[in-house]
Amino acid sequence: MDPQGKAVHHALNSLGWQEVVEARVGKAIHLDVEAGSEAEATDKVEAMCRKLLANPVTEDYQVSVIGALEGAGS
Repeated sequence: MDPQGKAVHHALNSLGWQEVVEARVGKAIHLDVEAGSEAEATDKVEAMCRKLLANPVTEDYQVSVIGALEGAGS
């Protein structure tokens, strides 16, 4: 459920933009995390989401690793 996205979709349609089929409203949190591996970084951030960053009652979350590990392969 995305009530804010549905409200935005309805408002845009009401203002004449019928070509808008769907709207989603969300947030993104970007973190730089020191870790020995991609798996370790993912595990750490998953724990952060469970304990602080996400409200599981009203939010879903997805963790993605972006970019190469600094010093990888050396």
